Amino acid sequence: MDTIEKALRKLNREEKERMKHILTQLAADTLHGLDIKKLKGRKDVFRVRKGKLRIIYRTAEKKIFVLAIERRSDTTYNL
Repeated sequence: MDTIEKALRKLNREEKERMKHILTQLAADTLHGLDIKKLKGRKDVFRVRKGKLRIIYRTAEKKIFVLAIERRSDTTYNL
């Protein structure tokens, strides 16, 4: 089982629905309304924030690679 699947299993049903909606928006390149920021020191890594949940992803050649889905903590951005 990969880390993304494992992270999704830890979320409750409502959180899973939110993450699914955000991932769908990212895949469709409709970023309007999302709280997105570029991470410092990285030119291709971003995070989407929804409450205490974070999706950290990387872009390359118009593709999106999800690196992590997790709740905000002191170690969230230590990739």
